[in-house]
Amino acid sequence: MTGQELVECAESAAQRAYAPYSNYLVGAVVLTRDGTLIEGVNVENAAYPLGVCAERTALSRAVVEGFRPGDVEAVGITASPCGGCRQWLHEFRVERVAFRRDDGSIAEYTPAELLPDTWNLPG
Repeated sequence: MTGQELVECAESAAQRAYAPYSNYLVGAVVLTRDGTLIEGVNVENAAYPLGVCAERTALSRAVVEGFRPGDVEAVGITASPCGGCRQWLHEFRVERVAFRRDDGSIAEYTPAELLPDTWNLPG
């Protein structure tokens, strides 16, 4: 799938986000190496730090379904990932990360480009 297609899938998922405090709906979709698509959305909580980003819910769902670091080919997101999610994307050895920029264009990076000079991971 192209970055554009992944982001469009993420935009569809974003409509199901739970964001009653910010009204900022974020969606993400994970594309595994075997072609499986796994969606995630942001989920807010009144205790604000307890919310969960869309990328983390998608990657967590992938883990529940049996996928591990290295099994994810690409992730599409409706917005640029936060710093914490950049670490998750790096740790899961995602090859491509696509998201929609504020100007409407699609950005596509590797996790290493999004999070330079990170520490080495086991395995």
